[in-house]
Amino acid sequence: MNTKCQFLFARLILLFLSGCTVFPGSHISTTDKHFVEQEQQEGEAQFSEEVNIYALTPQQVAKYQTAKTSAQPNPELEASIAKYEYHVGPGDILNVTIWDHPELTIPAGSYRSSSESGNWVHADGTIFYPYIGTVEVEGKTVREIRAEIAKKLRKFIESPQVDVNVAAFRSKKAYITGEVENPGQQAITNIPLTLLDAINRSGGLGEDADWRNVTLTRNGKEETLSLYALMQRGDLTQNRLLQSGDIIHVPRNDTQKVFVMGEVKDPKLLKMDRSGMSLTEALSSVGGINELAADATGVFVIRSSNKKQESMADIYQLDIKDASALIIGTEFDLKPYDIVYVTAAPITRWNRLIQQLMPSITGFNELTEAALRVKTWP
Repeated sequence: MNTKCQFLFARLILLFLSGCTVFPGSHISTTDKHFVEQEQQEGEAQFSEEVNIYALTPQQVAKYQTAKTSAQPNPELEASIAKYEYHVGPGDILNVTIWDHPELTIPAGSYRSSSESGNWVHADGTIFYPYIGTVEVEGKTVREIRAEIAKKLRKFIESPQVDVNVAAFRSKKAYITGEVENPGQQAITNIPLTLLDAINRSGGLGEDADWRNVTLTRNGKEETLSLYALMQRGDLTQNRLLQSGDIIHVPRNDTQKVFVMGEVKDPKLLKMDRSGMSLTEALSSVGGINELAADATGVFVIRSSNKKQESMADIYQLDIKDASALIIGTEFDLKPYDIVYVTAAPITRWNRLIQQLMPSITGFNELTEAALRVKTWP
């Protein structure tokens, strides 16, 4: 009988040692691998010491709110538009008219447009005009060009009446890229072109546009502007007068996402829409907290800190034991890559422990009963 018991336990040990063929699923073991230990440097803080926790209360939530934009004028832009003048450049086509001297004015005719019959500005910034020859026009306004031609024509014509206008604007362009309906270049003309005008001319924003983080690149310097503040809130300080070579980029909203995990009905990744997302909106989008398993005092928003030298992360805690506290969540705006985590209640964690132990306890009881049956086997 002892021999039979020893044989049975030996078989059980062999089965246990051959776990790679008995236990289902994959597993990573670090026992047979080279583990690189990293020593904590002197003065280096533990991760827990670099995390700040803030309570979301009616008195404190206002401190963490995103600054609200409001309608306001842009006097600097208005002044720039008021004194705006177009400066001619290479590639433009000018129409020069000398009144009472048709021999000096090339007629457009019924088969030639103004751009076809005009004076092309060459690459060196000059045009050729009869009698006076080469005229420097690059970087000048039409008024300056008119005065220059009139001055030179006085040698040949008494009191010349000169008129100059731009028949085709081809030298200066701004570029619209990203999530707009018709990205591409837009000509800078004698009519001032603003950021808002350029977006409208390009067909408006695309469905996946991130209109809060539009960038304007000028002379290698990048500026972030909010079309949300401009178009929804009337904040005209977000508008700009465009110059030649400006690049407007409207990014995709792929980075506008938050993660909702823990004891909620449907943990998932949420994509923020153009109007943003509050904490309460995020919870409602996943069906709310799991009322049977969640700890209502432990609704956390985990956010990477902007000041890495001071802390790694900031955690904001909302207590919603009283459901009316969710109104506080409506005042707390989430940011991209925020993590909303709802903790489990202590009883839930205890029940999970018991649930994990039950198969082992049951198996141990079965082994014990089997050993007893072998021992009493006649």
